[in-house]
Amino acid sequence: MRVRGRVVTPEGVVEDAVVLIRNGRIDGITPRGQAPARGGRTVSGAWVVPGFVDLHVHGGGGYSFTTGDVAQARGAIAFHRRHGTTTMLASLVTAARRDLYDQTASLAPLVHSGELAGVHLEGPYLSAARCGAHDPGQLRDPDPAELAELIALDAVRVVTLAPERSAGLAAIEQLRAHGVIAAIGHTDATYEQTLAAVDAGAGLATHLYNGMRTVHHRDPGPVVALLESPSVVCEVVADGVHLHDGMLRHTVRVAGPDRVALITDAMAAAGMPDGAYELGGLPITVTDGVARLTGSGSIAGSTTTMVAAFRRTVRSGVSIVDAARMASMTPAAVLGLGDQIGAIAPGLRADLVVLDDDLAVTAVIRAGKLVTEPTQS
Repeated sequence: MRVRGRVVTPEGVVEDAVVLIRNGRIDGITPRGQAPARGGRTVSGAWVVPGFVDLHVHGGGGYSFTTGDVAQARGAIAFHRRHGTTTMLASLVTAARRDLYDQTASLAPLVHSGELAGVHLEGPYLSAARCGAHDPGQLRDPDPAELAELIALDAVRVVTLAPERSAGLAAIEQLRAHGVIAAIGHTDATYEQTLAAVDAGAGLATHLYNGMRTVHHRDPGPVVALLESPSVVCEVVADGVHLHDGMLRHTVRVAGPDRVALITDAMAAAGMPDGAYELGGLPITVTDGVARLTGSGSIAGSTTTMVAAFRRTVRSGVSIVDAARMASMTPAAVLGLGDQIGAIAPGLRADLVVLDDDLAVTAVIRAGKLVTEPTQS
């Protein structure tokens, strides 16, 4: 297969180029006039960017990961693949101990088969003051025995926790010792507590700004500590709801595209009409495309896709090269997969998204194979 367009690589944009694919991998990138004549399909578009990598997604297209149902999970995977996400974690939410174990266990075969890059546990070790759309009745302190049970399933890749909870730092150390990424989120931690968590090994900030103590000039809190920690990658939801475009640009200027990862935080309502939904058993109302916890009005995930987040980031003023890094290379590096995916470079898996001039999806390629024809995004 050959893919033609303006190709976005880590080094910049290669104008009117062809990406050559062989055996599911990128064989080379060459100017169109110098591309060798080969048989097979040619896919053309205005732009060619690396397949998106989503570290934080609960569902989409009417399907949810949080039910622990494999058919539901496959529906969510297929929806997001059509919109350019070629690698994703399945994010679960706060639940009772047995429910969380069962949900993770049901998704583990999809991780072992490569359909998912892992499971992300967003909770239950979160701050009651910053729990957002998580069930406050199921919040609890980290339990090393519970963590050991979950880790033993060989599927958990990321755990979001509030480090100020009792045993929070010990949990971070336990996760790190087993190769699981500890993320700081839904936290009321102080600046000092956050830095202690980073020192203990936390390397990811779950949807920076959202579900966190706000910044104050006499109480900088977790946001400032995370932004100034060079070992921490900061997730952002670029949907215009979770944060202002000005804050998006500011975050990229402060941390740089190597430390900012675009995520969707999408729930089942992504790509669906407004109406009533649920997330982790809690009722959600979607109005004008914004998902909120019914009653309290707390933001409850998003209804965006990675291509929409990518497009909004570019339109906010971030360069398309930096936006592609934030949507692909940076999150791939978080997962330790930077030598396999996340960029358009020879030898990497051929995960590509072909876009039109408006940055809408026209084709998605994963491991060198064309994904079922995508919808316009």
